[in-house]
Amino acid sequence: MNKDTLQNRRYVIATIILSVIVVYIVRLFFLQIVETKYKEGADSNAFLRRTIHPPRGLIYDRNNKLLVYNKPAYDVSLIMREFVNVDTVAFCKVLNMDKAHFLDRINEIKDRKKNKGYSPYTPQQFIKQLSIEDIAELRQSLYKFPGVYIENRTLREYTYPNAAHVLGGIGEVSQQMIDNDNYYRAGDYAGRDGIEITYEKDLRGQKGVEILLRDAKGRIQGKYDGGRQDAEARAGKNLTLTIDIALQELGENLLQGKVGGIVAIEPATGEILALVSNPTFNPSMLVGRQRSANYQLLEQDPVKPLFNRATQAQYSPGSTFKILQALAGLQLGGINEHTHFVCNGTASQPIMCTHSHGSSISLLSAIEQSCNPYFWNVFRATIEKDGYGEKNVHFRHSYRQWVEAINSFGLGDRIPDSDINGQSTGFIPTENYYDRIYKSETGWRAMTIRSLGIGQGEILVTPLQLANAIAAVANQGYYISPHLNKADSMKTYIHRTAIDKEHFPIVFQGMKQVMENTRSGIVWKVPGIEVCGKTGTTQNPHGKDHALYVAFAPKSDPQIAIAVVVENAGFGASYAMPIANLMIEKYLKGDVVRIDQMERIMNTITNDNVTRY
Repeated sequence: MNKDTLQNRRYVIATIILSVIVVYIVRLFFLQIVETKYKEGADSNAFLRRTIHPPRGLIYDRNNKLLVYNKPAYDVSLIMREFVNVDTVAFCKVLNMDKAHFLDRINEIKDRKKNKGYSPYTPQQFIKQLSIEDIAELRQSLYKFPGVYIENRTLREYTYPNAAHVLGGIGEVSQQMIDNDNYYRAGDYAGRDGIEITYEKDLRGQKGVEILLRDAKGRIQGKYDGGRQDAEARAGKNLTLTIDIALQELGENLLQGKVGGIVAIEPATGEILALVSNPTFNPSMLVGRQRSANYQLLEQDPVKPLFNRATQAQYSPGSTFKILQALAGLQLGGINEHTHFVCNGTASQPIMCTHSHGSSISLLSAIEQSCNPYFWNVFRATIEKDGYGEKNVHFRHSYRQWVEAINSFGLGDRIPDSDINGQSTGFIPTENYYDRIYKSETGWRAMTIRSLGIGQGEILVTPLQLANAIAAVANQGYYISPHLNKADSMKTYIHRTAIDKEHFPIVFQGMKQVMENTRSGIVWKVPGIEVCGKTGTTQNPHGKDHALYVAFAPKSDPQIAIAVVVENAGFGASYAMPIANLMIEKYLKGDVVRIDQMERIMNTITNDNVTRY
């Protein structure tokens, strides 16, 4: 019995000893591996690790003009464990800071809810983006303030006050960005929009680190291990854009005092030559310590200068859509080159024409005169070409084909493969959409949706989509995804439309006649260049009609395709056509000869609420 008891006690004692050993091992593992604050504390006694922030890559335009570069800036960081017995009055005076602001910042740094990365052993950002003038006195007095360190940074600087929506800006990283990418730490900066965010990983470079050795009193004794453990920062990659900054600048000047967007594309490559949204702002406004105040100013502006109308605003295309309507009708067999329809001018039913131009009318004349009844009849003939059939089966099939043909020009969705940040989808209504609206498969017909025939109704496009569609027309049946990175050739990303090449020449001729035979076309024709163009005017339930215009040139070898939308400006020929043709002249000829006409457009205001920042 006693022997069994002793044996049991031996097992109990062994179990207790083993448990204690396991607890010690787990605790040591937790302290040395999992819990970082002790390691940080030990390291901070011996070392100071300084992060070296790399300069971001430079950005150039297509002609190698420098658009974005860097200027030096400085952040002040504190190691709270060392920031003791400091004359805070003197510290505030050096930084030109009041005591209340100083205390607020200290509390924010120590608040683990606001500053999840807080540790008293590691540098915590105290004040950021100071200039060399701001930092000069502190640098001289640094020995008075233990635990205070200066970090070199860079800020973006802009050569031109243009292309803010294209370039985008940088800002402090969010907690979500920190959680998703271990490159970032609290207080870092990253691209927030435009090219800066699209190519963030290329532009940001690679951080470096400098390890400095401390003595027992925390004083810096030099580099640890002779600097062999340091890592150099690597600058970000430079980026060359497809934008022509001179053309961009002209577009912004022509749109001043107006609201709208311009997109110009090189059809053969898909390279974007200009991407203009107005109202706009000087990109320098969103740099440095004034960024937050300026951002709030822009955000509160009722005309929304932060909103990129070139890629995000959605408009009815109006008569510019008649080009695609003609091509779909030719391809799907609704019409041919010789088809005529009757037009009774303003007496036409169910869609009237804006003016009288004779009857019957051919496709060529209909494009030239922008005849509403003609294109309503093209639409009806195309989607009714096989009749209706039981439950509209034939009609629905033809409508589906029409939608596919229109979508093949890059409408109805974001343009694939593009590096353009923040695209809206636009909208081309599907048969399912109308089934939901009219509660049945047979509750709608051609007459019901007749507005689609003239580019109105539910159709919505962005200026980017409209420019891309006209580039596809210029290419006679394909487009290359529009993009902004010049170095990234997209020629393998060819998107074929549903239209055969044989149908484009008559549309080219009709668009050429717009410029040669109409009064506005003759006035704004580019001397010596064959321009193919089409105006559009779309109804706006909130005010005056919007003016639109699409064009490409030269006719025989298109080098530029362009779309212009000017909100609340009336007829397309009033401002949209002049703006586009002046930009075509600038791009193809290198300069604008019609100075008086250019200045008249620049100085015309169509919206009194537009502020030029």
